[in-house]
Amino acid sequence: MLEEYGLSPDPGTTDADLQDVISSYTARGGCFRVLVSPRHEIVGCGGLYPLAEDEAEIRKMYFLKDARGRGLGRRLLLNLINAARERGFRRVVVETASVLEDAIALYRQNGFVPLERAHLPRRCDQAYVLSLTTRQ
Repeated sequence: MLEEYGLSPDPGTTDADLQDVISSYTARGGCFRVLVSPRHEIVGCGGLYPLAEDEAEIRKMYFLKDARGRGLGRRLLLNLINAARERGFRRVVVETASVLEDAIALYRQNGFVPLERAHLPRRCDQAYVLSLTTRQ
């Protein structure tokens, strides 16, 4: 999915969390969701990755091309935001690349605002944050 946007997987660093999803997400107090089609094909995914006691990051939110534009991304995003609230996080961040215009629009439509980060992964050039302490 990354390749269609000119981005490359990075299993040694940025994508190392996918080597063991249970340890990287669930065991740390987060979650990882996989969306499956009626034909039992994986069509999308996304995870909530705890960064600190009060902060989590939405990671690895991707959808196959055929699954886009059906509202699945919005539903998954809201599911992950609700999971963050239930776990007591005060804010959720997301790091992304400017070529992912639809994803950025989705984040902004759901209350995320730009965030300055001192460090971003190699394939990301911007970050956003959503405060969970007040309803957006």
